Formats: sequence, structure tokens, C-alpha cells
Amino acid sequence: MKTFLLALRNLLRNRRRSVTTLLAMVIGLTATLLFGGYSSNSILAMQTGYVQVEGHLQIQRQDYFLYGSGNPAAYGIADYQRIMALVKADPVLQPMLTVVTPKLNLGGIAGNFAAGVSKTVLAAGVVVDEQNQMREWNDYGSLSYSHPLALTGTAQESAVIGTGVARLLQLCGPLNVPNCHAPPKTPSSSAPKQAPDDILALSALETPAPSAASATQIELLAANDHGVPNVAALNVVKAENYGLKQLDDIFMEMHLAQAQKLIFGGTAPQVTAIQLQLQHTHQIPQAKARLNELLASSLKDAQLEIQDFETLVPIYGQTIQFFDSVFGFIATLIGVIVLFTVGNTMSMAVVERTVEIGTLRAMGLRRSGIRRLFMVEGMLLGSIGALLGVCIALGVASLINHSGLTWTPPGYVYAYPLRVRVWGNAPLILGSAVGLVLVAIVSAWWPANRASRLAIVDALRHV
Repeated sequence: MKTFLLALRNLLRNRRRSVTTLLAMVIGLTATLLFGGYSSNSILAMQTGYVQVEGHLQIQRQDYFLYGSGNPAAYGIADYQRIMALVKADPVLQPMLTVVTPKLNLGGIAGNFAAGVSKTVLAAGVVVDEQNQMREWNDYGSLSYSHPLALTGTAQESAVIGTGVARLLQLCGPLNVPNCHAPPKTPSSSAPKQAPDDILALSALETPAPSAASATQIELLAANDHGVPNVAALNVVKAENYGLKQLDDIFMEMHLAQAQKLIFGGTAPQVTAIQLQLQHTHQIPQAKARLNELLASSLKDAQLEIQDFETLVPIYGQTIQFFDSVFGFIATLIGVIVLFTVGNTMSMAVVERTVEIGTLRAMGLRRSGIRRLFMVEGMLLGSIGALLGVCIALGVASLINHSGLTWTPPGYVYAYPLRVRVWGNAPLILGSAVGLVLVAIVSAWWPANRASRLAIVDALRHV
């Protein structure tokens, strides 16, 4: 206790230098905590967005993830309804599940034959109500501006396309796509064209006669499960921006029943994935282990595999690695600054108090006592700096959280409120604060060790 009080009095003897050292430590810790809170919020917001769209886990046919994206007929899941019922009724999985929904991904050629243009597309057939339910998942309080699918309440032959697809199919006008200019007309495209007779015949078999909404009608050509071309006439109800231009230029959504009819016709419908959304992300290992047990027993003949959202969306893991590397760089840089700042402060204190050190040694204080005195001073500096840094970081974070700022995660189209998760993030606060104190103690060790080795006679006659 005496050492502690003496160390505190020594810090107060030169308040200006102590305050300057504390200022460097506080600013460094505040910056570290704010960036750590920002990266934590960004990662959780990204996770929320991807889980709302992809689910936590997906049941797929074996090797579909590697080879089956362009061949839904060969990698479809037959009898998927029985599999979904089995998963929903499982006593282990049931308490963890929020949504279990099928999805069919397919590729094809979308054509606007009235304008004489066509475009290769990737389409997703979904159950709209269940997808809307998935978008309500919000385990971290990352409130978003996500909205229900534009397919909500539409007819079976409805579709939603990316704004890039709308631009390439020359549907900007009918769909009211902003900042979308029609390409200049060429002589060959000045007059409206009709689809070839065989495609019109296929389209007539699949859908009713066009209605008044024919200005937004397109034809989607795809190969069915027998490899034969099949066509569906679709009415585009909206063009949406999907965030990434590469995706926006190729993606469209449609009702699952219509997608199944296009690919499988009158045969038993299949899907390419069964999406599972859990109540909490930390339940993924437990749910995955149970699903693997089912695949090895009740579903051993179905040739299925389990994929989690981190595998399906590689950019999520890459973003975590990026934030971790930047956080590590910032923490290291600030640690080096604190190391030299505290070390310089302690070295100056040793020089100024050389006679005092000689006096203490002459009175019988051991070298370990001198070393301990200066290291306690470093610990006090680190502790006070950590306390002030945490308090200031919490205040600044609160201001940011109530500022109303928003950000859009990579590959997403709607924004999330910008939050800095410092309060409640115990690992970040404790890790950063303890790290600062340890750096301060280590910084004080070298000057303290040098002070303890001073010869008593030389120290007493120091001027």
C-alpha cells in the first residue's frame, strides 16, 4: 500500500508530463475501442443480412455447391417435402428452427421479344411468405430497412428482375427504373419483333393469354429435366437493385411453383436447396451435427450435404479477416506509441529522481523495491488511462449510435443503422484495457531496472 501511495505522489509531482502521457494512452485506447466496436457491429450486421437471405444452413444435393449451380435438374432434391417434414419434426432441431423453406435456383435466357433483345439470367424460385419470415430474423438488434419481397401478393407468373436486367431487356420505361437510358435504336431493331413461332407455342402452353400488363412481359427459356427447351411467360412486377452490378445484371426472382413447372413440367417437382434459419447463430454446430446424423440414418440414401452460410457467402469470412487484420494493425501501432511514451516518461523520472533513488537505497531499500516502485507508477498510468479511455469511448459510441447514420453491407441493397458496439462488448473492453495496462507495465520495466542498478554513491552525488 505504501508503494502504491508513493507511486501516486510521484506521478502528481510532474502533472504536466503525467497528463501528456495519459492523453496519448486515452486517445489510443479510445480509437481502438471505437474501431473494434465498429468492426463488431459491421460483422454482425452483415451476418444478419446474409442469414435473412440464405438462412443459417442449407441442405443440398451432394456436390451441388461445386458443380450443380447450372444444372438444377441433375442436382435437384427429390421428395424434398418429406425431408422438410422430417427436419421440422425432429425433437433436437425443432426448438432451434424458425424457418424451413425450399428454394430452386436455375439458369436460362430471358427475352423481351417486343424489343428484339434477350439476356442470360440466373433465377431463384422461392416461397414468398417464408422468405419474408426469414427477413424478420434479428438476433443482434441490428435493425435494418429490409422490406418484404416485391413478389408478395402477386400472381404465380410474376417475376422481379435486377435493374441491370431491366436495362438490358429495355424495360426501364415500363418499370420506372431511374437513371436508365434506352440504347440508341439501330435499323435492325427499329421495328418491334415477335418471338419465334416455336417459343410462342411453348409460352402459350405454359401461361394464359397476355393481359393488359404485356408491356412488362418477358419469356424465360430454360432446359427442363429431360434437356428439352421449355418457356414460361412472366410478368415483371418490379426491377430491384441487388447491390452488386454483376448480380444486378443477371438475377431475377420468381415464385417456386412457376420455377418448378418450368424445369420439371408434369413430373415430380424438386428443389436445389432447403434453407434452415435458426433462432441463434451459435446453434449452427449443434444443428449441423444433428442434420449429419439424420443424413447418416433416415436420409442416408438421399445423397445430401449440409452447407452453412459462411461457406455459401465467402465474402463474410473475408470481411472478418479484413477487419481483424486492420484491428490488429491499429492495436499494434497504438501499443508501440504507448510503449515509447510511457518508457520516455519513466526514463525522465529516473533521471530527475536519481538522488532520491540513491537516498532510498542508502536507507536500505532493495533494488527490487526501486524496480517495483517505478513499475507500479507505470501500472497506475495504464490503469488510469484505461479507465478514462473506456469512459470516453462509451460516450463517443453513444453519440454515434444516436446520430442516425446508416451503412450498407457489401453486396446488400438496404442500409443498417450505424452502431459502434462498445457497451456490452466485454471481450473488447477487457482485452483492450488489460492490454494497455500490460503495455504500460512493460514500458516501465526497462527504466525501472536501470534505476535499480544505480550505484548508491554515484546516485547521491548526481547533480
